[in-house]
Amino acid sequence: MSLLTETRKLIVPPRTAPGPSPLARSAVPPLAPGALPGLGHAGALLRDPLGFLGSLSRHGGVVRIRLGPRTVCVVTDARLVHTLLVALAHDCPRGAVQDTLKTAFGDGLLMSEGQAHRDRRRIIQPAFGADRMGEYLAVMQQVTEERAGRWRPGQVLDVAKEMNHLALEIVTRSLFDARLSEDATVAFHRALPDLVKGQIVQSLYPNPALARLPLPVNRRFDDAVRVLNRVVDQAVRGRTATTGPGAGRRTLPALLRAATDPATGCPLTEADVRSEAITMFGAGTETVSTTLTWLLDELLRHPEVEARILAELDEHLPAGTVPTPEALARLAYTRSVTQEVVRLHAPNAFLMRTAQVPVELGPYRVPAGTELLYSLTALHRDPVRYPEPLSFRPERWQDGGGSGRPSFLPFGAGKHKCIGEAFAWAELTVAAAAILRRWRPVAVPGSRAREVVWTTVQAHGLRVRLAPRGARSPRGRTATASREGDAASSPGATAPSSPSEPPPVRCPFTGATRAIIPVAVAVASGPAGPAGPAGPAAPASAVPTSVAPTSAAPTNRTAPAGPRPPRDLRRTADRHADWAVRRGLLTPSELPRYRAYALQELIGHAYPRVRGAELDLLVDVLGWFTILDDRFDGSPGRHPAEAHAVVDPLIAVLDGGRGGSPSESHLLLAWRELWARQTASMSPEWRARAVREWRSCLATFPAEADHRARGTVPALGLDLTDTMKLRRHGSCLYPFMNILERVHGADAPAALHAEPALHRLRANTADAATLINDLYSLKREERQAGPAFNTVLTLERTHGWTRGRAVHAVRARVERLQQESEELRRELLRRHPAGRWYLDGTRELVAGVQAWTSTSNRYLVPDGGRRR
Repeated sequence: MSLLTETRKLIVPPRTAPGPSPLARSAVPPLAPGALPGLGHAGALLRDPLGFLGSLSRHGGVVRIRLGPRTVCVVTDARLVHTLLVALAHDCPRGAVQDTLKTAFGDGLLMSEGQAHRDRRRIIQPAFGADRMGEYLAVMQQVTEERAGRWRPGQVLDVAKEMNHLALEIVTRSLFDARLSEDATVAFHRALPDLVKGQIVQSLYPNPALARLPLPVNRRFDDAVRVLNRVVDQAVRGRTATTGPGAGRRTLPALLRAATDPATGCPLTEADVRSEAITMFGAGTETVSTTLTWLLDELLRHPEVEARILAELDEHLPAGTVPTPEALARLAYTRSVTQEVVRLHAPNAFLMRTAQVPVELGPYRVPAGTELLYSLTALHRDPVRYPEPLSFRPERWQDGGGSGRPSFLPFGAGKHKCIGEAFAWAELTVAAAAILRRWRPVAVPGSRAREVVWTTVQAHGLRVRLAPRGARSPRGRTATASREGDAASSPGATAPSSPSEPPPVRCPFTGATRAIIPVAVAVASGPAGPAGPAGPAAPASAVPTSVAPTSAAPTNRTAPAGPRPPRDLRRTADRHADWAVRRGLLTPSELPRYRAYALQELIGHAYPRVRGAELDLLVDVLGWFTILDDRFDGSPGRHPAEAHAVVDPLIAVLDGGRGGSPSESHLLLAWRELWARQTASMSPEWRARAVREWRSCLATFPAEADHRARGTVPALGLDLTDTMKLRRHGSCLYPFMNILERVHGADAPAALHAEPALHRLRANTADAATLINDLYSLKREERQAGPAFNTVLTLERTHGWTRGRAVHAVRARVERLQQESEELRRELLRRHPAGRWYLDGTRELVAGVQAWTSTSNRYLVPDGGRRR
């Protein structure tokens, strides 16, 4: 089982505010459920560390878990963690994870305890005194300006890597007045993962002697220790920075070498100097660089926050001025933003202490020798103390709302509180200000930050394209509109080439050939569409030349912000075809006709910025649903019992049904896989919505079969309104609206989901897509053995209308739905600007359906009336 676990933002199970404990004082902490023989809870912890640790709070303020033969107590209550770190600091020194590094790097500030820790802290404290901060701020700004000055317009930046290098350079120049070679910098960052993985593995060994065995993980750990020591030696002994702010000042190594060890009365040794130096390199690099990465990621998601930061910088820290502590103190909103980033993305996944004597934590008795674990990430996402814990809300820290909270412990508490706290806060602000003033990061589609959990929660995968700040977008533009919409126009970006003219196709209504209107052109041209089919013109009442948004709708997000290489969709189609055959959903002989549907084109239009694995997932889900839908053209579509036999097991998967027996159908086995892929690392709120929407969608199949069996089909016992309510969910648009959040990497704001106007917008989106589908699938559904649930046919039967009049009415209804949807989007955007990406995504879904249905062979009817 991998020790490197990818996860999304932790969802802490809702619970009520802590009240009086029902346990008697000095009670034994409860044992968490789910322990497996031999493994205990190790599998759950390694599989989803944040999810598992966050789930423990429902069982108590201190909860026992088993990691193989060891029992560890997890402290889940912030007040008890504060007690552990402050009142019980002497009795509960650092635990096994830190002991691993102590063996490698010596008894420095990070690893020492008791009097030795106090003595060493007094020696180092002057390096972080208020009188030194002005020097450090100037160095921080210069280093960031130099590094950002080497970037180029249009360059795609690996943010985590670049922030790692920046943070290391700031520490080296600020505290050591030295410069590392590029080779040393690269070696340092390559060694860190092996160091952290080895630290985790060795801390879990049941016997410390196992760390001395020549296992691969141990060898890599030892190699990483040697590399880090060499890098630190270069900084400690090889000063090369002799110019710039702070040149000639006393460095941390000089401070240490001038000090005397109170315990011995002798000067500190070079081993002591190296130990403290490597502490500063490790603690001052990884966590700060990770937080800077998350900060940029959150600003990409919340451009209105970025705009406020820039405005505050313009007011209190004008461009060209050297930052001072007084100026930083005036940046109240910027500080709120950095606090919220640190809260939401607390870098410490878990830390440990060991009870050397029996201790009491609240109502719990902890025996001597017990290992105590706590997760700052879980504490900072506690919904009791932080309402809407997964929402990025800087305003929660304004007016002193967050300062002094015992539940906010990003730098620890008590005697072991991080000595560089003020340095780190200043570094975050100064570095972010220098970067944002020079550059406007533009998100690269499909490359958002994701959480990777080691002992720290790191940010991996964020890549941005750099645009000069002079190209700043108007204030209030959305994250997707201002970033992704500008990706193609950024300096260095490649402009999309003009698409070749699509070939004429056979109209499904009249048999006439017509040119396909690219959806971007259709939107820009309004509902009438551009002139001229490529063949004999069909009557306007019969041919839905354009059901794209009206001219009142914004048009800048209908087409992809940057050109997606055609090979991306082709490769996705190839992988999907291979997946469908391997899963037994299709035979090789069925592939040619199926591939003519070009389902990847629908996804390509509807999700213009999605790439990679997310693109594969969307096409696989759509393909699976299409194959399922085709099943109901036959007997299951007319016999409720057969329909239930197909659908009920699929719905059971949503309810947690395990199954997995060899007798299960290919559809069901594929659905299990797709459901796992959809929901991986998603929030409980999102999963609950997805369960509801997929259940409603799948339930329409037996419902329609029941209506056909009883004869209560549209116009014969079922009116048009009820038909639309039924089919609204059957189109699978609701689940695909949920997947907007899946591919975006975050839930839409909870307040937006609570809006009745959003419910209407989602219904309009599903209805518009359903009606568009009805227009193009008309001939196909008309040939079904039983009555079809098609709006055009329903209007013909209900009102006795001609085909042309019914088509015209449906097309007009689509246009009205889209006009109303634009009004709803504007209304919702005023109240929830952070949800603009989601609101725009609903528009793109409808446009994507239009673009695809007008070209896919799934609905084209050649001369002779036979379907391809």
